[in-house]
Amino acid sequence: MEQCSLTPLADLTIANTVSDLIQGDIREHLPLERIPLNGDVLGLGTTSSLENGELSFLRNASGNSDIWRCIAHNGSIIRLQPGDGSGHFPYVCFTGDVTALRHTVDLGPLKQQAHRPTQELISAAIEQECKRGALAEAPIYGIRLLAHWDELVITVASKLCMGQQQRNHSFSRDSDAGSQAETSIYDRLQHYRLAPLPPEKPGDPIRYLGKSMQWDCCGFFDCEPERGRVTVPKAGDHLHLHGCSTDLAYGGHVLHDHPNTRLGSIQQLVLYPLQTIESLCSDLAIQTLTYRDEQIHFSFSNAGALDVSDVGVAVVVDDRFSDHRYLQIPWMNAGASESYSLSWPLPPGEHSIAVIADPQELVIEPRNRRQNNRMDLKVNIP
Repeated sequence: MEQCSLTPLADLTIANTVSDLIQGDIREHLPLERIPLNGDVLGLGTTSSLENGELSFLRNASGNSDIWRCIAHNGSIIRLQPGDGSGHFPYVCFTGDVTALRHTVDLGPLKQQAHRPTQELISAAIEQECKRGALAEAPIYGIRLLAHWDELVITVASKLCMGQQQRNHSFSRDSDAGSQAETSIYDRLQHYRLAPLPPEKPGDPIRYLGKSMQWDCCGFFDCEPERGRVTVPKAGDHLHLHGCSTDLAYGGHVLHDHPNTRLGSIQQLVLYPLQTIESLCSDLAIQTLTYRDEQIHFSFSNAGALDVSDVGVAVVVDDRFSDHRYLQIPWMNAGASESYSLSWPLPPGEHSIAVIADPQELVIEPRNRRQNNRMDLKVNIP
């Protein structure tokens, strides 16, 4: 079941999606304070283009969860804390406390782990546990993974696609979508290598970080990756994994399928069947529109669940778009509203006034929520 609402109630909550991120210029954000961290909370995400980095959700010694920000320029990590000004996230997905859904996999029956593709191992583990009735079938599985790598390549986001000047309108979820997605994100990010020894080839484009080879990872396995909810929308690309080295030196997006990534062994694999999925939405609205005292008065609200940035409002009189006024609103929190007045003397006669929120449709809103983005008014000036 998928739903769109203001209050996270589902097993998995998604603020924007990987598909949204791929298309660039995300103007919708979820603040850190909206993410629950009590108990076993799974999640991953991306920080803003100003801060750069990626988010990894790890359990702490108290049994609760922390969010670590992975830093683009050197692969290091910082623990985020609510109220420290760390951020608004353009893409993040997270659960509530899923302690009750936790299922530790019996690793014994799985075949050889060393150098076996990580996604293949996790897929086999899901199939194994479902067949023996120990794990419920689900559209998406949460994952906690403690693994030792013989070699590991990670990426750390560096402005992602948010540096694009406009969304890629040609993006589609067809057979070519996967290659577009990979080019849009992973091929353009900073890559780092972890290995027991530095690479022999000087000038390797993948920067060597060190030999922190044991990693605590958190992520998701989507049984329908083509939908682009938590993984790149590409057939067969089920796994999205972020993590940090257990010495808390490095972190980032785990490139589990990179040719230079080689799994050594899995110490622990925990699966969480996530049955319900909730997408947080933006919902811009023009609430009121009046004309009096030679001024246009209107109120504008963000009725959705995500904060929005750099949103525009157009005011058009008598369908003369060449004479329209345009307001650029730098930021509006979810649930906030503002009132505006524009001086606009009108000559005698009948006139039409239109106020349109986000006329270029740059903010991601479900189509059925755009109906309230515009309000029209007819006035008769004696």
